[in-house]
Parts: sequence; C-alpha cells; structure tokens
Amino acid sequence: MTQDIPGAPDDMLRAVEATLFASIEPLTADQVALHLGFGEKGGEVRPALADLQRHYQGRGIHLVERGGRWHFETAPDLAHLLRREKEDVRRLSRAATEVLAIVAYHEPVSRAEIEAIRGVQTAKGTLDVLMEAGWVRVAGRREVPGRPVIYATTPAFLDHFGLTSLKELPGIDELRAAGLLDPVDDDMIETALGGGNARASEKSDSEDD
Repeated sequence: MTQDIPGAPDDMLRAVEATLFASIEPLTADQVALHLGFGEKGGEVRPALADLQRHYQGRGIHLVERGGRWHFETAPDLAHLLRREKEDVRRLSRAATEVLAIVAYHEPVSRAEIEAIRGVQTAKGTLDVLMEAGWVRVAGRREVPGRPVIYATTPAFLDHFGLTSLKELPGIDELRAAGLLDPVDDDMIETALGGGNARASEKSDSEDD
C-alpha cells in the first residue's frame, strides 16, 4: 500500500505502518523506533510518520498524533457508518465544565487550587464524572505539606476534542469570535484561563452534579 509514498525509504514506511497497525495502544515516535531496533531515537522514524500521515489523508482511516502518540483511527466523517449502538448523550454540568477547563489550562492542578480559581468548593463527584469520562486523571501528588492529589488531562481528552496537544486550546478571544460565549460564559472562561477568583462565595457546587 505504501510503495508509492515519496520521502522515507519504503522498508521503513512499511515497518512503521505495521508497528502502529498491530499496536493496541498509541505509540510515541521513540516507542516505534525502539520496537524497530533503532533504540530510543524517535528522529529515525519521524519522517516515515509524517509521510504516512500525508498518505492516509482523505482515506477511510487516518494516522493521527494525539499528545505525542500516534495511532490509526476512522475518518471522522465515516464514524457513523461503524456505530452500532445509540450514544447516550449527556451534557456536563456547569461545575464539571468549569473544572475541566481549569484542569486543561492549568494542569497539573490540585482540588484546592481548582477551588481557589473557581471561588467555590468543588464536590468530589465533579472530578469523579470527569475521570469516569476518561478526560481527567490523577497525575500524582504535590510535594507540599499534606501532599495533595493533583489532576491532569488524558490523551482521551485530546482525542475527544480533536487536539494534538494542549497548546491548541483556544483563547478567550477565539471563543468569543466564534460566538461560543455568552456574558456568563465569559466570566467562567476568563476565570479558568486567567486563574482569577470570579466569586467570593463559600457555597459548594454539589447540587450541580
């Protein structure tokens, strides 16, 4: 399939393609290189990855990079053809949306830091919902007294929102220009992106979950 792809040597292209196709999990360039016997030198396979990514554009499957990891996935416009079950679409609560935004823009972040930014207590269920969705994970503990748990986003978060990395997250001006913010949303997003304290209330958001 890859013999007409210009750029990297054909044997390299075929080997990288087979490695990614057979892998259960997405792989970094270094992992692909190590598997193919180049040691941990991702530079050896990056030209092949770029060539394969171009080759699969416009086809039924795409080669995509999410958070530095590469994998094949169905072309977005064909996903409906493979879906066999009706999705149960549920909207995130406002509290969960705020917390997800804060984690994405400030990670790694502790629950106390999330509450300081939001200005309200964060119900445990809010973080549980995001972890069950596979978008937020426990990323360790902050090396301060009490060693609080810190949270970060997951590759699934990048995949769901079509991001290569967190650097592609939009700024507030982009969101406003796209018409995705109302005055209430402005306050929440500015708080999440800027780390300001938009509220001085001591209430909990537990009722939102």
